[in-house]
Amino acid sequence: MPLAQLITAAQLQQRLQRPDLLILDCRFALDDPAYGQRSYGEGHIPGAQFADLERDLSGPIHKGVTGRHPLPDAAQLLQRLRDWGLNETSEVVLYDDGPGAFAARAWWLLAWLGKREGVYLLDGGLKAWREAGGELSQELTTPAPGDFAGKSDASLLIDAHQLLQGLPDPRLTLLDARALPRFKGEVEPLDPVAGHIPGAQCAVFTDNLDSDGYFLGSAKLRQRFAAQLGERPASGLVAYCGSGVTACHNLFALCLAGYPLATLYAGSWSEWITDPDRPVATGD
Repeated sequence: MPLAQLITAAQLQQRLQRPDLLILDCRFALDDPAYGQRSYGEGHIPGAQFADLERDLSGPIHKGVTGRHPLPDAAQLLQRLRDWGLNETSEVVLYDDGPGAFAARAWWLLAWLGKREGVYLLDGGLKAWREAGGELSQELTTPAPGDFAGKSDASLLIDAHQLLQGLPDPRLTLLDARALPRFKGEVEPLDPVAGHIPGAQCAVFTDNLDSDGYFLGSAKLRQRFAAQLGERPASGLVAYCGSGVTACHNLFALCLAGYPLATLYAGSWSEWITDPDRPVATGD
């Protein structure tokens, strides 16, 4: 079974009554952290639980040490997932407003903890659900506790020291998921230093989607990432972004394209720049 899987709004409508279905609403807004919880309360896919990027899908920030969205403690996240009803056999559907950035973060965290089968991103997100006539609910449900017993997989990660040491490696392909002006260092709305990690390529995560907000087909995604890999092996690919969130969108898209799950630099740019001795590049 492929690691990255999409589900359409119509397919989800047909599965809503399955007893072992867990739906997570991952909506969030960087400029309004209360947006996701508020929007969930106003209406969500029936039966969905709310997964907040900052409270649930990230750990505490340590100023000057971590980035803006550090990984959560694995044991705490596992307990939260069980509270939401996650079982070993559960099917999981993840959604946000549409682009999939926050849903992809949840997907990666599940893969990190060992839940790698039966996990889907709702293609097109809540926008697609509404356009397909899907109903919304304000009902809050309390599921029976789940029995999922996962374990974090450190092999999916690289830290700042390892990445710094590996920058000269000709096998490294470093993909930055942020928008091109931020990559170039022309603007920086979120972090105190602008630019990118030397040697990185700009791979804007929204380029994984078509003009309607749905994921491109696997062949087009394969073509996209093959051009960035060139002759380098896929095993040398590392993904990062501003804080370790939208990089997961590229990791999901890479898996859709048929590549193995690549490495994540979870601290990403916002952690990289906490040490002034780490190099910074600007421009192309």
